[in-house]
Amino acid sequence: MISSNKSFKSIAAGALLLVALFVSSCGTQADAKREGCNIKVGIVFDIGGKNDRSFNAAAWEGVKRAEKELNICLYDVEPGNPTSIEPAMRAFAERNFDLIVGVGFAQGPIMQKVADDYPNIKFAIIDGVIFEKDGKTPKSNVASLVFREHEGSFLVGMIAASKSKTGVLGFVGGMDIPLIHRFATGYEEGARYVNPNIRVVTNYVGVTDGAWNNPGRGKELALNQIEKGADVLFTAAGNSGLGAFDAVEQYGKNDKGEANKFVIGVDSNQNGVKPGFVLTSMVKRVDNAVFDAVKEVLDGNFKGGFHVFGLDKDGVAYSMDEFNRPLIPQDVIDKTEAAKAKIATGEIRVADAMAK
Repeated sequence: MISSNKSFKSIAAGALLLVALFVSSCGTQADAKREGCNIKVGIVFDIGGKNDRSFNAAAWEGVKRAEKELNICLYDVEPGNPTSIEPAMRAFAERNFDLIVGVGFAQGPIMQKVADDYPNIKFAIIDGVIFEKDGKTPKSNVASLVFREHEGSFLVGMIAASKSKTGVLGFVGGMDIPLIHRFATGYEEGARYVNPNIRVVTNYVGVTDGAWNNPGRGKELALNQIEKGADVLFTAAGNSGLGAFDAVEQYGKNDKGEANKFVIGVDSNQNGVKPGFVLTSMVKRVDNAVFDAVKEVLDGNFKGGFHVFGLDKDGVAYSMDEFNRPLIPQDVIDKTEAAKAKIATGEIRVADAMAK
């Protein structure tokens, strides 16, 4: 049952109105299509928003593909601030949506409460883990979509170390939390696999949710790392990471037309954000994970608990395309692919910072 607190009710009512306005704004033709859809899916983004060209954007791509291929009714909310997340999630639950997707670990405590209050509604959370009240058993109505980011980060660390001319790399993390430490640790291990003497300069944007949406601070940290000698920077900072893209672009290109400094994108393929300055991107297939969750609900095969995506399931990868292919020699790709196969089989074990 929903809390009887009047102030909360007013917030929830406002969120319900927001969803209603969203539906009414779609127009007659869109509404007619929605009436004939198979299931209703609502997605609540984190404060970075669906156009962050990173984590949220990947989730958006997954549900948009489901809308097109599976004929679902899709509704989304971009909260703008953390206090708007719970009312939005409850608004979807009140309307008996078939699946509610939460983007990001920060929504974990919120989804824990809402999923408890609506045990017959199915939920999925990206990078979060939801348990029953015993704190041990995975919650049956929540699919926890988690990734082995350290494995993909190991591979881009190898590429970064192979490309570096200074022997110094940078890592710009968003919020200083164990999840982002997982990226940093994998990156450094991959770099040291290629060059045991390499140095990695690591900084975090902040310790609150605002750390994901501060590109100015991201650029400041990136420029500081470049001043310390870093010539390849890996960013795992959501929208804040785009500041690192601006930082490397600021250093321009050499007389051969190649960038003097490089950045490595994250979550989505960001190679085309600053063509020529992006060495590669550590892609989390959040899009596939979300799409699969929607399809499982549609097919009646939904299962709560852990859904783990690593190199063995192509859940993480490094991106290659027309934008970065000229930047990475074939022998580097060959060595990276060989390591990828060894990680997938367990021959190479990458440290998981969240397991410590």
